Amino acid sequence: MAFDGAWKVDRNENYEKFMEKMGINMVKRKLASHDNLKLVIKQEGNKFTVKESSNFRTIEIIFELGVNFEYSLADGTELKGSWNTEGDKLVGKFKRVDNGNELIAVREVVGGELIQTYTYEGVEAKRIFKKE
Repeated sequence: MAFDGAWKVDRNENYEKFMEKMGINMVKRKLASHDNLKLVIKQEGNKFTVKESSNFRTIEIIFELGVNFEYSLADGTELKGSWNTEGDKLVGKFKRVDNGNELIAVREVVGGELIQTYTYEGVEAKRIFKKE
């Protein structure tokens, strides 16, 4: 699948506003904007393994399409939800544990770049990754 491989963040669009809407404090927002995030994605059927490494942490997330799981963002925000496919996109629908608000994440490969789009309470941001 097109998502397989190592991806390194190249640039962000509206990421700071998104994090602000999520309630992340200014110091953490500034650090997160320059986290040098790298994703290594491997798909085997409906099972995905995603290794995230940044300046702050390295974790491995294993999930199956359509199966709910728990996940903590780098700032400690806890989420519950699942990933599914919609055409050539991976669409994650998550609820925050603390307030029940929905966070949508979409991953798609466009022009050789992995575009990860986040939407939270009307604020949309993008993180664009280049394949390594």
